Amino acid sequence: MKHYEANFDGLVGPTHNYAGLSFGNVASLNNAASTSSPKSAAKQGLLKAKALADMGMVQGMLAPQERPDLHTLRRIGFSGSDAQVLSNAAKQAPAVLRACCSASSMWTANAATVSPSADTHDGKLHFTPANLVDKLHRSIEPITTGNILKATFNNSRYFSHHQHLPEHASFGDEGAANHTRLCSEYGHAGLELFVYGQEATNPLAAKPKLFPARQTLEASQAIARLHQLDDDSAVFIQQNPDVIDQGVFHNDVIAVGNQNVLFYHQQAFVDTQAKIAEIQRKFNGQELHFIEVPTAKVSIDDAVKSYLFNTQIITLPSGEMAIIAPTNCQDNPAVAAYLDEVVALGTPIKQVHYFDVKQSMQNGGGPACLRLRVAMNEMEVAAVNQHTLMSDALFARLNLWVDKHYRDELAVDDLADPQLVIESRTALDELTQIMKLGSVYQFQK
Repeated sequence: MKHYEANFDGLVGPTHNYAGLSFGNVASLNNAASTSSPKSAAKQGLLKAKALADMGMVQGMLAPQERPDLHTLRRIGFSGSDAQVLSNAAKQAPAVLRACCSASSMWTANAATVSPSADTHDGKLHFTPANLVDKLHRSIEPITTGNILKATFNNSRYFSHHQHLPEHASFGDEGAANHTRLCSEYGHAGLELFVYGQEATNPLAAKPKLFPARQTLEASQAIARLHQLDDDSAVFIQQNPDVIDQGVFHNDVIAVGNQNVLFYHQQAFVDTQAKIAEIQRKFNGQELHFIEVPTAKVSIDDAVKSYLFNTQIITLPSGEMAIIAPTNCQDNPAVAAYLDEVVALGTPIKQVHYFDVKQSMQNGGGPACLRLRVAMNEMEVAAVNQHTLMSDALFARLNLWVDKHYRDELAVDDLADPQLVIESRTALDELTQIMKLGSVYQFQK
């Protein structure tokens, strides 16, 4: 049986904007109040996804969330017509309105944690939506995320869907952005690495001082239990609190893995050597490639600005690995020089491909943020909702859909425009028909 690692990219939503909502995310804060281009953002994401499909990868798309989220605004006391709700929220709670208009679900690395069937006791592929409790604008996503995942991976014979974890800081969970998997082949049992920022129930444990640690050890352990992983299938690693305070808000901003390669910064983890030894022991002597990037070659500041580690590492049909990097890496001299060097290190990584995803980058998310990784066998791929898998036809259809419904520009002040609600709902209602998702949104109930 053939095995693959599929990438399911988030389709950028019609309200893509720069509201600077993510404290701890340097790029998000630096570009706050800039004018965005929802149409360009969506097309950049589609081009990246189509390019990976053309490279021979299994590539899917996940639908965006309904925004503006009037349901949440009504939940907190705003009433009347949709226009009145928006107008009153803009006057009385502008920060909440901005949160309810965020298109942050485009970063599907935060949508869920996924454990492939090769790792789980029941032989099913498991999904747990992230609760994202640290940020208001993301904490309103999990229920709809679960609906979209169930509509995409819609066969209970192969897929097991869990409810998101309790909505409390002790179980703060940011999904696959803090999770990676090592294996010899995608279809073989692997080792799942859970990276956490703090141990919430231990007041004496190390944690960052400036920015929040969004992932807790308790959340990571809970997901490992839900996904039926045994002790030899999981490693729990603490992210270095000092790098969180330098803008490394998720592990995928400082480390990324693929098959038998772990690519990480020298300062990424706490107690690095002990954890490397644990990984080697649990990998049972199979070949591993640890690529540690020294601070002397790439500083934390350059890593964050360029998103060197928020790249994708993919295994091409040829068996070679390639890095999918944002053009920001190409524009950074230190990072570009290191990427030229890494392909000559004698590891499986032999290629680097650059993509323009600046609309996403300016809001704090690179190529790796835009995708949810799902290791699957050919029977599981066949069981996926086929209308969500990238093809020439879907690419053309989605581009026409974006041209029809998306604005060229969107300023933060435009978020109170009642016409935006109509435009967004019309677009999403049509999208659910294109992708055969059924009624996944609140307005469709």
